[in-house]
Amino acid sequence: MTASFSLTDTTDADIPAITAIYADAVLNGTASFELDPPDATEMRRRFNAVRRAGYPHIVARDGSGALLGYAYASSYRTRPAYRWSVEDSVYVAPSAKGRGVGKTLLAEIIARCEASGFRQMVAIIGGSEHAASIGLHEALGFAHAGTLPATGFKHGRWLDSVLMQRPLGDGASTLPDPGTYPGTLYRPA
Repeated sequence: MTASFSLTDTTDADIPAITAIYADAVLNGTASFELDPPDATEMRRRFNAVRRAGYPHIVARDGSGALLGYAYASSYRTRPAYRWSVEDSVYVAPSAKGRGVGKTLLAEIIARCEASGFRQMVAIIGGSEHAASIGLHEALGFAHAGTLPATGFKHGRWLDSVLMQRPLGDGASTLPDPGTYPGTLYRPA
């Protein structure tokens, strides 16, 4: 973390700013394959689903309290065999890009997921030309795991999905203990 911003857990009061940041990403970028930005009600529903499932959701704020970006982890896939793997999502306000906000947010999401006991983190990056996101993930230990060509069509062109992966904690070197599953989904009865 740098002196120019701080990280906190996301609160319901952050949803309007998160909605605006995400709307810019949907309308002007390829990080999301959504075509129409969701409204604040839908963004609140998504936030609540992430938190209910036991995943971290955080924001970066400048000294005045303005939201610079947000990040969260969520289920990589919904089938139970994927339960030890998470997917990261990071979005930064246009005015905050290039200041280390995304890197600091992602590093904190990695640390929280590792501390919780998750074993793999997957990034699905929209567009092979999205050098900033690919570089961010590489800088934090993600390795290229594959490219799915032309999986999305947005802004009048075909877009690839770039898959990157990073082990968390012991990764695949040890078996997980089902009784210590860190999320609220798939808890043994």
